Amino acid sequence: QVQLVESGGGLVRAGGSLRLSCACAPCEGVFSTYTMGWFRQAPEKEREFVAGISWSGGSTNYGDSVKGRFSIYRDNAKKTVDLQMSSLKSEDTAVYYCALDSGFRSRSISRATSEYSYWGQGTQVTVAS
Repeated sequence: QVQLVESGGGLVRAGGSLRLSCACAPCEGVFSTYTMGWFRQAPEKEREFVAGISWSGGSTNYGDSVKGRFSIYRDNAKKTVDLQMSSLKSEDTAVYYCALDSGFRSRSISRATSEYSYWGQGTQVTVAS
């Protein structure tokens, strides 16, 4: 019922930009009622919250390390959520995952991985210094 597929990862130089996209399928009647999040995991590190967007798109939340550099967007009609990354740094290198929150029309955007029920397979982002 829910399959998340990320795309857009790759190799970019420090200071550059990259846009990740996550498509939810089939997700009919599901996508537009759940918070979506982006997380990342670098080698030998725990998975960390990057950004989240409420089910309506009216609220966003960002991890401290990406505030002011990353932006999250969603298109409920297309069932996609994008992560625009700018001013990339070598420390942004990681596998990036999109995830769908477990709470129906949640009132808040959780940063905890345990609050997300579905995950994509991840896309690699490598920032060369």
